[in-house]
Parts: sequence; structure tokens; C-alpha cells
Amino acid sequence: MGQCNDAYSAIQVAAALANAFKTDLNSLPLTLVLSWYEQKAVCILLTLLSLGIRNIYLGPMLPAFLSPNVVKVLVDKFNIKPISTPEADLKAILG
Repeated sequence: MGQCNDAYSAIQVAAALANAFKTDLNSLPLTLVLSWYEQKAVCILLTLLSLGIRNIYLGPMLPAFLSPNVVKVLVDKFNIKPISTPEADLKAILG
């Protein structure tokens, strides 16, 4: 699903898969990459975090309003991963 507007649909699909496989969302072999091109991405990220979604790739650059301490909390608590290079990210996602 290609746009941040699709985040809700992506979570609904993932929830249906988790239910079908009798597991939780974070145990599915899925990757969510959230790009910061619009401010609504902030609301989408907060929604995903409130749902307990982990392992989100975030980029292409981290938002300027995130202090190093906030980034550390997001990484430690939610395993947020800043986007690096396409090659490295695809290797990590597909590997």
C-alpha cells in the first residue's frame, strides 16, 4: 500500500492476517515504512504507536521536531528504524 493515507487500510489488512494466523500484528512478517512528506504523517505515526505497532521504518529523514531523547525513546520502546539507504533497508526488510 503506497501512501500514508493507506496506513489505516494496511493496519486493517494486517489485523485480518493476524487474526487468521492467530497471532499479533507485530509477529507478522510485514514491514511498515512511513515517509515524512506531509504533516498528517505525524498523526499517522502517533496512531500506529498507540496501536502498539513496532518496527516502523521512518524517513527519508527524521522530522526536525524530534529531539535526540525522543528518538531514543521511540527506538527503545517501539523499535523505530530511521530509513538509511534503499539497498540497506531492503536487505534488512527482506533478509
